[in-house]
Amino acid sequence: MTTSKARTRTAATTRLDRLVHEVRETVGRGLPHDRTARLVGECLAPHLGADDLLTDRQREGDPGHYRQHVLHAEPDGSFSIVSLVWLPGQRTTVHDHVSWCVTGVHQGREHERRYALVPGPAGARLIATADVVNEQGDVCGFAPPGDIHRVRNAGQDKAISLHVYGADITRLGTSVRRTYEPPAGER
Repeated sequence: MTTSKARTRTAATTRLDRLVHEVRETVGRGLPHDRTARLVGECLAPHLGADDLLTDRQREGDPGHYRQHVLHAEPDGSFSIVSLVWLPGQRTTVHDHVSWCVTGVHQGREHERRYALVPGPAGARLIATADVVNEQGDVCGFAPPGDIHRVRNAGQDKAISLHVYGADITRLGTSVRRTYEPPAGER
């Protein structure tokens, strides 16, 4: 659906339209990134798990790798919303992001490992700092620097999460700024 106010890559439901409007108003306030991310999370949370948020197409996975559906990209580049669909066993690389990001689990459960870069005599090395299980309805936010993580679906069922990025990822081609080699033993 294309309108003068927004570019949406796939058909929007009425609930998704409401979410876009709420995020647009929040991002438009021009607050610091950490406050914006917190408020965007508050916008996102009530929509998670709602049957009328995504179309069947926006819930489709891909057997080869997790699948991204761009739901909305704001014309001024200030934010985008995507759904990520994870079939059992699928995961990301270890990566960080180009902008602040708020994620919420719409269906299922996601396992996330967070990392930090630690300086050392042979150069910086990656160490795991936390393992988190994000359940349906959970919302979290992060921003560079310090947003290095890997996400996977360790369950037996499909998982779907919604991601709101503080950038137009359709222009950038990705939300990932850098990828990292996982620590030895995690490959």
